[in-house]
Amino acid sequence: MRHLLRILLIALVATGLAGCDLLGIETTSQIAARKEAEGKAIGSACRHAVRSIEDCFESNPRAGKAAVFAGWKEMDQYMRENKLEGA
Repeated sequence: MRHLLRILLIALVATGLAGCDLLGIETTSQIAARKEAEGKAIGSACRHAVRSIEDCFESNPRAGKAAVFAGWKEMDQYMRENKLEGA
C-alpha cells in the first residue's frame, strides 16, 4: 500500500511540475532572455529616436547596458545600410 502511495505521490508531483509553464512561472533562462530582448528593444528605440547611447543609458538605468548597446548598434547599422533617418 505504501509503495502505491509513493508512486501516486511521485506522479502527482511530476504532473504538477510539468504544468509550471501553464501557470506562467518563468525559469531563470527565460527571465534572462526576456531582459536581454527588452534591453535590445530599448537600445533600438533610442537609436531610432536619434538619442545618444549615453542618454539611453541615463534614462534606462535598470536595463542591462550590454543589451542596450547591442540593440543601439544593430539599429544604427540597419539605419545606415538602408539610409534611414531617425524619427
